[in-house]
Amino acid sequence: MSPTRTAPGRTAPGRTARRRATTVAALATAGVLTAAGAAFAHVTVHPESYPKGATDGVLTFRVPNEEDTASTTKVQVFLPTDHPVLGVLVTPQDGWTAKVTTTKLKTPVKTDDGTITDAVSEITWTGGRIRHGQYQDFNVAFGQLPDNTSQLTFKTLQSYSDGKVARWIEGAPEGGAEPENPAPVLTLTAKSAGEGGTPASSPADKPSSKSEASSSDSTARGLGTAGLVVGVLGLIAAGVALTRGRSARSS
Repeated sequence: MSPTRTAPGRTAPGRTARRRATTVAALATAGVLTAAGAAFAHVTVHPESYPKGATDGVLTFRVPNEEDTASTTKVQVFLPTDHPVLGVLVTPQDGWTAKVTTTKLKTPVKTDDGTITDAVSEITWTGGRIRHGQYQDFNVAFGQLPDNTSQLTFKTLQSYSDGKVARWIEGAPEGGAEPENPAPVLTLTAKSAGEGGTPASSPADKPSSKSEASSSDSTARGLGTAGLVVGVLGLIAAGVALTRGRSARSS
């Protein structure tokens, strides 16, 4: 069969199909990369979860720079006051100055150390620069997290040197899809055993390895003794049978 020929300036159908497939694949790949870039561009909090009522921990706010021609020059993180984070302390950051704002709580929080009437509501970092392709971690220590909610939302404003402001303030809509400008969210999980929940079993509640070994030895010895008894009984029975057989032959 002779090869298919096409008129000058026209492309064979097979080549056209292959080019279209390649173009579609390239566009799809570009879309995935763009979506991935957008997903990693927003401000996040680490770790992503803590137990409810956790004490003496650290939250890290990771701020990447998503602008090609501008630097991040100011970061404002707003802490919830309806479920306040108590005992907030800011870690010194080279090149950055932190300003901490406190607010009087509508509902005071009772703790073992007394009643808390004020809590930090905003932390603003200025003076430094986060350039394109870079990120900055801002560490915040806390004394105690609330135990009466399942998550904490930290709305954040990210200001750039060209005057733009990225507003990371949106919560997740119904359906679980990620919003366009998501706020950092910390999930609060149920307390595990030993963290204010059901007490964990104490060593006294569990048999020691020595007791377990002793029990195993006793069992082994018992089985050995039983085996010896069975063996002796078997020998006696065999002897009786042999004696009867000889008596029968003699008679």
